Amino acid sequence: MVRSMTLGMQLLLLQLAIVLVTVVGTGLTAMWLQEQQLREAYQDRMIAVAQSVAGLPVITSAFDDADPAATIQPVAEVVREASDVTYVVVSDDAGIRYSHPNPDRIGEKVSTDPAIPLSGEIYVGTQTGTLGESWRVKVPIFDEDGEVMGQVSVGILESELRADFLGDLTLLLVALVIAAVIGVIGSTWIGRLIRRRIYGLEPDEIRAMLETREAMLHGIREGLVAVDDRGRVVLVNDAAARLLDLDSTAEVVGRRVDEVLDPELARFIISGEDRESPVLSGERVLLVHGDRVRVDGREIGSIAILRDRTELETTLRELEGAQSLADGLRAQSHEFSNKLHVVSGLLELGHLDAALEFIERVGSGGALSTLDDHDGLADLEIAALVLAKRTRAQELGIAVELAPTAHLDAARGGEPRTELVTIVANLLDNAIEACVLGGRIVLDVRDDLEPGVVVVRVDDDGPGVPTVQREAIFEPDVSGKAPVPGKARRGIGLAIVQRIAHRLGGEARVDDSPSGGARFTVRLPWVGAGSGGGAAIASDASTGAAR
Repeated sequence: MVRSMTLGMQLLLLQLAIVLVTVVGTGLTAMWLQEQQLREAYQDRMIAVAQSVAGLPVITSAFDDADPAATIQPVAEVVREASDVTYVVVSDDAGIRYSHPNPDRIGEKVSTDPAIPLSGEIYVGTQTGTLGESWRVKVPIFDEDGEVMGQVSVGILESELRADFLGDLTLLLVALVIAAVIGVIGSTWIGRLIRRRIYGLEPDEIRAMLETREAMLHGIREGLVAVDDRGRVVLVNDAAARLLDLDSTAEVVGRRVDEVLDPELARFIISGEDRESPVLSGERVLLVHGDRVRVDGREIGSIAILRDRTELETTLRELEGAQSLADGLRAQSHEFSNKLHVVSGLLELGHLDAALEFIERVGSGGALSTLDDHDGLADLEIAALVLAKRTRAQELGIAVELAPTAHLDAARGGEPRTELVTIVANLLDNAIEACVLGGRIVLDVRDDLEPGVVVVRVDDDGPGVPTVQREAIFEPDVSGKAPVPGKARRGIGLAIVQRIAHRLGGEARVDDSPSGGARFTVRLPWVGAGSGGGAAIASDASTGAAR
């Protein structure tokens, strides 16, 4: 029956029950307290009247008269009328009345037991006498020697007490009814307000929506971050926690977005701009789609969908290297064909000695670069990377050279030195873009300066980095180069280099290069493969362009 009711009806009935129970309970308590206060007020009045009568000299002296009632009855009636009580009865120690509202009862023995007041104590209680059931007080009358010589009984009928109580009760009942009506109206309003706040949904619908939401949010691969209109995080799904390197979603929910996320990402989410943009978060390149959240035409916050472009960016760089290598191979093939044509022509002309001299002169030439053992790079991944970058640079008319001191042993266990590859690739790309036709870049990679330490040095003759820009050059979107068509943003490579260095406990810096450009220096601890935690990589990289 309850489950078949709507949420609005359940809330209304529940609140009505609470209001009625509260009002009825309060009313009964108030009535009980009012009755007690009324009785205490009459009790105080009756005690005061009885004691004042018992202490009147005219009353005590009349006990010695031949007809005490003749003196006591008028005084008792005056006091009764003045004090608004039902009766004032004076009797002796034998219980014989000397006063009574009904004169015919004078001289008769009292109808209730006078033992308590005659013992010197005050009696308060309800008893039934000749006038009916009454709330009464009995006090003793003492003579000059302190002996009890009689009693004074003052009372009021219970019917009069009830009449006074009911007379005061009318106002209380009216107040309770008004309170109940206000409570019912308030309950109805609260029920409608709650329904409006939950958009008129029933509990089953809310539970289904919550289950669907949880399954959807934690099942999708895209990261999702939502903030309210005050900039506080209200939702982070599992994918977003993974992309943002958060230990748990609970540690960020409820906190300001700029306190828990990278400043660039936080600014983008708070702005609520309806667009997609690559954003650097840590060492990840995220494609973020932002939008404002509106409910019933009212903006309640912002939401951002995060996609990881780090692997895509890596793949694009690898494809770019492969493309550069392919271009180099085509150029070498074309150049090799030209050389064969020269040799063929000389042979056809019969100039054998000239052909041999030509072959000896250009035999080691060719557009495709090579790395020999004496180049010092035994690590295959770094060597392949440098070869690809050198080929690309040659196509652009830029020379990439290895310093004579270069030395790098192969990584033990065959494990790739991902961080080192990333650093060298970004710095060489940066240097190539900084140089112009005829430029020269020198790369020095060394792991023999200190035990377990690698040093990478890149020098070029580009325009260099102004002194005032050397700290900001490692920030995202800071670049001194012109935008490239088709490339969304600049200034990410060096930011990634610095973040890798900081994550590994190192540093990144830029200085002037002896070649006339600039030198970037990055030094970071590194746990190499098979080193047992004792190896390190220190990366000193120098390029010449403002990034």
